[in-house]
Amino acid sequence: MKSPLKYLSFLIVLTLIIACQSEDKSKKSNAEDQVTKEKPKGIQESKLPEVKIPTDGTEDIDVSHIETLTQEELIPYLTKYERRNSESMARISTEYGDIEIQLYAGPRLHRTNFVRLAKLGYFNTTCFHRVAKDFVIQGGNSDQNATAQMRKKVGKYLIPNEFKPIHRHKYGAVAAAKFSDQNVSNASSPFEFYIVTKEDGAHHLDEDHTVFGRVVSGMDVVEKIANVEVDGSEWPISDVCMEVEVYRP
Repeated sequence: MKSPLKYLSFLIVLTLIIACQSEDKSKKSNAEDQVTKEKPKGIQESKLPEVKIPTDGTEDIDVSHIETLTQEELIPYLTKYERRNSESMARISTEYGDIEIQLYAGPRLHRTNFVRLAKLGYFNTTCFHRVAKDFVIQGGNSDQNATAQMRKKVGKYLIPNEFKPIHRHKYGAVAAAKFSDQNVSNASSPFEFYIVTKEDGAHHLDEDHTVFGRVVSGMDVVEKIANVEVDGSEWPISDVCMEVEVYRP
């Protein structure tokens, strides 16, 4: 039989071993959590506070000019729309200045959808609602009632990815956000877009999000927006509103 002193010594050593193992696991877990937090993610459609739309017949804005689209109608409609609306340039006007964007010819559905929303005045109800430092600025949404009304009237649909020809996420690239849930095809949100502000690009997003344009003038304006003060959710403290118009060069 072990003496009480030896048994007590054994318990002390065992306790120290267990404590060391627990500390090692804790450090590993914390390190893994940090990697997960720092790992670059895709650009998701923003989940903003729900905005209630009036149901008493009154509306803050006139949306009667908007034709509501379904997923089945999307491609035939945009194909026909493109024939009469072939603008390939966009100007985003903000309080910091103008951003000129070339809309690529290849991603036809994305380009035409952007042109349509611009002409409907959708983007004029929105702002740059997310600023991720040294990564992207994201626009095309807001917590305003007018934005919610416009979205409801435009319709619920996704834009199929357009990865060919491949356009990379270079500095100044303009690309589409997407919904993360059950979206194995990497289809795009019709409403939100982002501009890459990372100097060496955000190439982990290549062929995960559709790039449909690039900034050709006004990256100094983009950088000013990229440096505004934001809250904990990366939302600018002061709204950076926009007005968007499309035109032919």
